Amino acid sequence: MSSYEYIDDMAIADVAFIARGQTLEELFHAAAEATMNVMVDELATIERKVERTVEAEAEAEDLLLVNFLQELIYHKDSERLLLLPDELTVTRRDRRLAARARCSGEPLDPAKHELKVDVKAVTLHRLKVEQKPAGWEAFVILDI
Repeated sequence: MSSYEYIDDMAIADVAFIARGQTLEELFHAAAEATMNVMVDELATIERKVERTVEAEAEAEDLLLVNFLQELIYHKDSERLLLLPDELTVTRRDRRLAARARCSGEPLDPAKHELKVDVKAVTLHRLKVEQKPAGWEAFVILDI
């Protein structure tokens, strides 16, 4: 079961969260929801009307998570699409990790989606992804 929680007392231009999941896929799913929930008050208002495939690669789990979340932010900035993962896989080939997700959502509509803040980027500051006895955990800071 994936989950996330926000961390108070970060800098004014940042939002931090801890995401958890029993698998890397659940962790990435939770982190994607946390990132979207920073921008949109109610994730349930995002209807699954448009699909996109989101892919990312990196040599380590933490950088893969950053690259994956940056792809979601890219779609929000370039196409004004709010996307959430439906199906997500993380695979390892040689020294590279790859995340591939079928995501769905809809165009950002301020009349429908109560917007809180705009996420500009995922930072590397204090970034951590680690496997614990109960599963995976990530600490992520978003630049808003």
